[in-house]
Amino acid sequence: MAGILAWFWNERFWLPHNVTWADLKNTDEAAFPQAEDLYLACPLAFCIFMIRLVFERFIARPCALGLKIQANGPQKAQPNAILEKVFTAITKHPDEKRLEGLSKQLDWDVRTIQRWFRQRRNQEKPSTLARFCESMWRFTFYLYIFTYGVRFLKKTPWLWNTRECWYDYPYQPLTADIHYYYILELSFYLSLLFSQFTDIRRKDFLIMFLHHLATISLITFAYVNNMARVGTLVMCLHDSADVLVEAAKMANYAKFQRLCNLLFVMFAMVFISSRLGVYPVWILNTTLFESWEIVGPYPSWWVFNLLLILLQFLHSFWSYLIVKIACRAISRGKVSKDDRSDIESSSDEDNGPPPTPVQKHHNSTTNGTNKAHGTNGYLSAGAPCLDEH
Repeated sequence: MAGILAWFWNERFWLPHNVTWADLKNTDEAAFPQAEDLYLACPLAFCIFMIRLVFERFIARPCALGLKIQANGPQKAQPNAILEKVFTAITKHPDEKRLEGLSKQLDWDVRTIQRWFRQRRNQEKPSTLARFCESMWRFTFYLYIFTYGVRFLKKTPWLWNTRECWYDYPYQPLTADIHYYYILELSFYLSLLFSQFTDIRRKDFLIMFLHHLATISLITFAYVNNMARVGTLVMCLHDSADVLVEAAKMANYAKFQRLCNLLFVMFAMVFISSRLGVYPVWILNTTLFESWEIVGPYPSWWVFNLLLILLQFLHSFWSYLIVKIACRAISRGKVSKDDRSDIESSSDEDNGPPPTPVQKHHNSTTNGTNKAHGTNGYLSAGAPCLDEH
């Protein structure tokens, strides 16, 4: 085990040439980032998750009810023991052959069985109230951490001159403000990583999982090898758009359509300008070129920049989705559908009453053509927006 740890913490990987871990030990004169500082993030992530549960129950939920947001979930499927057994024990997405077999067994129309399975899948999705509570929690955290980041950074020299991120590197002392900023951000994203398996399931689940891993890795890398200054710039830049997207979601759930549309436009402008403009010109420029000139590359420098470039690809993907949503909104007059929809719907009949057993030889159901509204992902009835980052 000692050999593995020695290999992992190899100084020639993590630190610039001629720098050792001994050079970065804490002294009476100065404190430097230590890897063991990050252990605090794990129990703190659990605490943040518990705070979230309390916040959603005693603060967000009363606010939602005050805005007359109902706790009703999607339409419930009609109870049926045979279909329920297939759904729970065999498959939630029966193929054509199984649908035909069930149709003969129940003497139901295939279309009715398909609708039953769709409603049964939707039945497991959270209500609008639950979505509002989740968004209000994230909005509150992002607003706090973004405000903290701005107030802290405006007093630092590297906000105004990014070359300051690399002068005297890696012997830049760790301040209490930076330590608090990093531990809190890391703890929050660890809590998001774990809660992703219990939160509302998105179509971009894997993309968001990859994003959280990349974010956690970047925060860890920046802290361990004392790239803390440029890391604070990255974190604050990313938090700027997250505040607006969560606000837009809350406005949508509360059916404040005009406010939702306005917030979505603001979010789209901030997201695209910060992720496709400021991020590559300001952040990538200093991590790739200014650091190369002042410090020079070393192994973990390459890894750090590869992670930043990976984040840029994710930015481009999400910007494409935002532009796609905006174009559709212009054509329809409002933003109305999220590409990452949670609730399934295929026709107007999904808005009707639960399916009733229909004899196959009757002309019982017609296949509508209009998409059902009010059943999308993050913004379930109005302006859909992408998640943080």
